[in-house]
Amino acid sequence: MNRNAHISRKTSETEISLDITVDGTGVYDVQTPVPFLNHMLELFSKHGLFDLRIHARGDVEIDFHHTVEDIGICLGQAFKKALGAKEKISRYGEAKVPMDEALTQVSLDISGRAFLVFKAPAMQGKIGDFDLELVEEFFRAFTNNSGITLHINVLSGKNHHHIIESVFKSCARALDNATRIDERKAGIPSTKGIL
Repeated sequence: MNRNAHISRKTSETEISLDITVDGTGVYDVQTPVPFLNHMLELFSKHGLFDLRIHARGDVEIDFHHTVEDIGICLGQAFKKALGAKEKISRYGEAKVPMDEALTQVSLDISGRAFLVFKAPAMQGKIGDFDLELVEEFFRAFTNNSGITLHINVLSGKNHHHIIESVFKSCARALDNATRIDERKAGIPSTKGIL
């Protein structure tokens, strides 16, 4: 089974090309004009064992918002496309990952119902040039386009870099768990017969 997808998106604000292989080894090639997001997406790929290629350009002379949001849109669309009918997937995933003083718990359901719960300390200010509020915007775009119910709960943490890193790693590991094939299952893991 080849669970991969290619997504291209071009608007007046951004141009993005993204490839994902769900059953990968964590190989990545991430080139965007947002260095902090590059770092987080590389962690996401490595810890979720997703092969990920993202090449993006955007109107970062204005700010990073459009680029970050549109990459979230493309990543969500790519997961949705790569998983297809979602036959035999585990469906639910959970992970709790520390990063020094920070600890994040992520629970998710590949349900076909987009919903984000994002509980974290106030994300205000910047890391370098990166606006902290864009983390939630990224995951909102991702959930809205993947059809995933995603609960992100930051349980502890003071350093924003550590917090965000634990968020991305937890999300990656939870997605890896939820997308795994369970051969005991026949068809789609829902009494409705569709996800």
